Amino acid sequence: MDELIDLVHQAVYEVDELRACIEDEPDEMERYMPFIDQLDRQLRILFDNMTSGRYTCPGEVDLEFMSVVQKWGRDIPFKPLLLAINQAHRKVDPSVKTLMHRD
Repeated sequence: MDELIDLVHQAVYEVDELRACIEDEPDEMERYMPFIDQLDRQLRILFDNMTSGRYTCPGEVDLEFMSVVQKWGRDIPFKPLLLAINQAHRKVDPSVKTLMHRD
């Protein structure tokens, strides 16, 4: 589970980096603005839930941010990371109900 938390943390970092690039390159803003706020919010909620013990593993259900990936994936530079997070989430042992707080 720690590996999944690390992947989500990396994705949050990637969103922050993308946002910084947008600020430096206003021409790119139009390309990323349709999805960056929603993706940022969903990843931060997921990370918070994982680190606070509120994350539940519903099994074969995609994570919420996958709708963003499906719609805007070609414009998301770290799409492979998001796909890896979703795949790891879907493979969580169903006997694990909740991810415990991480020290």
